[in-house]
Amino acid sequence: MVIDGDSALGIEGRANAALEYVLDWGKKNKLQFAPHKTNAMVITNRLKFDTPRMNMDGKQIGMTEEMKILGLTIDHKLTFNSHVTDVCKKSLGMYKQLARAAKTEWGLHPEVIKTIYTAVVEPVMMYAASVWAPATKKRGVRKKLDAVQRVFCQKICKAHRTVSLNSALTLAGILPLDLRIQEAAALYEAKRGVPQPILADREVEKRAAYTKTPHPAEQIELYFTRLENCEQVEEKSEHPVQIYTDGSKIEGKVGASLSFWDRNAEIKSIKLSLPAYCTVYQAELLAINRATKEVLKNPATDFGIYSDSRSSLECIINYNSLHPLAVEIRENIKMAQKLNKTVALYWVKAHTGLERNERADRIAKEAALGSKRKAEYDFCPLSFIKKQIRSRTLDTWEERYQQGETAKVTKIFLPHVVSAYKVIRKIETSSLTTQIMTGHGGFSEYLNRFKCKESPACICEPSKTETVTHLILECPVNGPERYDFENNIDLELKLENIPLILSEHTKIFLEYCKKVAKKAIKRNENNIS
Repeated sequence: MVIDGDSALGIEGRANAALEYVLDWGKKNKLQFAPHKTNAMVITNRLKFDTPRMNMDGKQIGMTEEMKILGLTIDHKLTFNSHVTDVCKKSLGMYKQLARAAKTEWGLHPEVIKTIYTAVVEPVMMYAASVWAPATKKRGVRKKLDAVQRVFCQKICKAHRTVSLNSALTLAGILPLDLRIQEAAALYEAKRGVPQPILADREVEKRAAYTKTPHPAEQIELYFTRLENCEQVEEKSEHPVQIYTDGSKIEGKVGASLSFWDRNAEIKSIKLSLPAYCTVYQAELLAINRATKEVLKNPATDFGIYSDSRSSLECIINYNSLHPLAVEIRENIKMAQKLNKTVALYWVKAHTGLERNERADRIAKEAALGSKRKAEYDFCPLSFIKKQIRSRTLDTWEERYQQGETAKVTKIFLPHVVSAYKVIRKIETSSLTTQIMTGHGGFSEYLNRFKCKESPACICEPSKTETVTHLILECPVNGPERYDFENNIDLELKLENIPLILSEHTKIFLEYCKKVAKKAIKRNENNIS
């Protein structure tokens, strides 16, 4: 039981009133309580308050500072430190089991480790994220989350244990855990109508309430017929009124259309406009929705509605789908049947040369590009909200990456964390590539830093420190390989050119880097003191 200590009724009065209500309700429903297992907790902002004394069935209720509800540990100060500690401990237990089968040179493939992390570890860490997300902005909580995520990312990219979190996250292609938790909380709030700065004055598209759906006994049978070619379409063209619908998103603009045909020619057409943040799926559903409204207004009694969006039609006939447009379409068709009108749904294969469907497609593109009328439907889809939330997350991560004092070598290869993912996807993760992109490996400078070698000097000259950048860009020992590589790409190998070369000549650049690094690592293995 959680008690609001700031109530004007007073702590003891509110607590006892609540207990009396619970006891009366329990007696009416013939429930038995176990007072010795029951605890209460006071949550208040007051510095001084009287601890309430509560009794249940003549036995005193004990007070506690923490309470676990559905797997979420809540403390009386709402710091959620205990919950974070528990989930971190559980995740580190998973890491210890994983570490036995995932080493830098052998074991589980990085993609397997990443799948385990995203499918098992991350959901455990993010459980009830919408409740405790504000706690992730505290330094202590973020430090615990970073410690857990760092070891998993090091396994994913096969890095040494000294590699920083910034480098490990970038090379593993994983978002920081605290930002993922804040993302989940923001999406949860947006779905439930909580105002979000990223939405401005836009309204989120919400699932229709179950109360707006018909009782199963009142549901009408809905289905659609698949038409694969023009011959099959001709066989199903006996309807006096045929309505072809389509949606289009072109040049960042969205539109929908309806084309009305009798048995021979087009009768009329309707263009519909949607905001740029809407999807083609919404446009397709909107067009079918408008078609059903036109059916109700038209004096004819037999209609065929044709669409090349199979996903939209499947959404319509599935009563478990609560998309607001689909629910309205089903209601319109039901109303048409009450008016003794027949409405048949058809799926036609797109771009098969069917004149009527191609006509609807052209009108939809015209509606998207040329329409200046007010939007017919302007609710934000969840995909748009997710995209905006992710964009905000990436901006925060980029700022954190640039301001961080770690990952200096990684920033030479991948200066921007947002664009790094496109490059990392093209690279086969291995211990050697990670050593090159982090500088943490069998190089003299690194070995000397951890007292594994007496001198950080390179073999080429005692005054030169053997770092990754020195070996790749300057070391004369690697001059022939460097010369061949520069001739191959027709570009001078400079420090400022590394990101461009890695992006455009990924494979041959990494082959050159591996060849250079292997020589240095092998040489240092024989000379380690």
